[in-house]
Parts: sequence; structure tokens; C-alpha cells
Amino acid sequence: MTDSVDVDRWTSELEEKRDEKDRFFAEHPQSPIPPGERDGFDGLEYFPPDPDYRVSATVTVHDDPNPVTMETTAGREVRYLRVATLAFDLERDDADLEDGTFELAAYQQEGAREEALFVPFRDKTTGQQTYRGGRYMELETERGLETGDEIVVDFNLAYSPFCAYSETFDCPLPPEENWLEVAIPAGERFER
Repeated sequence: MTDSVDVDRWTSELEEKRDEKDRFFAEHPQSPIPPGERDGFDGLEYFPPDPDYRVSATVTVHDDPNPVTMETTAGREVRYLRVATLAFDLERDDADLEDGTFELAAYQQEGAREEALFVPFRDKTTGQQTYRGGRYMELETERGLETGDEIVVDFNLAYSPFCAYSETFDCPLPPEENWLEVAIPAGERFER
């Protein structure tokens, strides 16, 4: 963890968010879990909370964002704008896991709120411990970002898109520029 945070409080808040999401998946009419499977749904699978995967990233803002076409799980294409690049270091205690500096592109759809960033990604857990189509993070900022700003990227909040649970959803697939050559064992697990 590269910023100062109360780990016990952070863990407690993370567990509360996970419990809230499990309730939504089990009970809400808009849950991606098919109605016939909700009675047997006993919660999502998660990696244990790990503050090493809550990192500070340096932002490079793209003033004239390039459009990026992402394929979807249904074979369509959707357009996003690459509005920023997030550079971050991973330093883990586990000798089996690779350290280093990595980058992820952050996107917005045209007309989206400037403070909301969409960060789809794949890593070396994809298709094994996590959903084969990749995972997502949504980052909220308090204001528009500028080059050189620092933003917290918490992989413990990474989640599987709704299409992991039902084929009725059509989800963007992370573009190749967001395929990390490292394992990120944090956030939602998905093994089916």
C-alpha cells in the first residue's frame, strides 16, 4: 500500500462493500444472476483483502484523447476515449509474485462525467482464478485530473462484468494495451 490508510478500517469498509454487493446479487431484480439461480446463490468469491494491491498511480492525461474500439462479449464493437494512462508500482511480500512498474489506460465514453474512469484489464489470473473476459475497475476522482496527479488504484475493488454471470449481458473486453503481464490476486474471483 503506497498511501497512508488505516488498514483495519479499510478492510472493514471493503468487507461491507462486498456484503452489500452479495445482497444485491441475491435479491435485486436487476441482479445478473438468473432468477432461477438466485435461491442457491451464496455470495461471490473474492481474494482476501490485500493492501499491497491498493496502489498510488501517477496520471498522464491525454488532452486530445484517442478513440479506442473495444470488442464485446457478443461480438459487437464499442468506442471509448483513452483519457489517461495510470503508471504504478507493485511491490509484494510474496517472492513468487513479480514486482515492477506497470501501466493501465483509463477510458471514458463520449459525454461521460469527467470524474469517472473505466479501467478494464486482464492479468495472469484471467481465465484461471478470474473471469476469462477480464475484470473492471471504476475510479472516481474528486475533480478533473491533470498530468502528474496521483490517484489511488485499489485492485481489491476489481470486479467481474455482469456477462460473467449471464449471457444476456454484452460487456466490453479489455483491449490488449490493458493486458498486464503479472498476476493480480485481488478483488473478485471467478472460477466456472
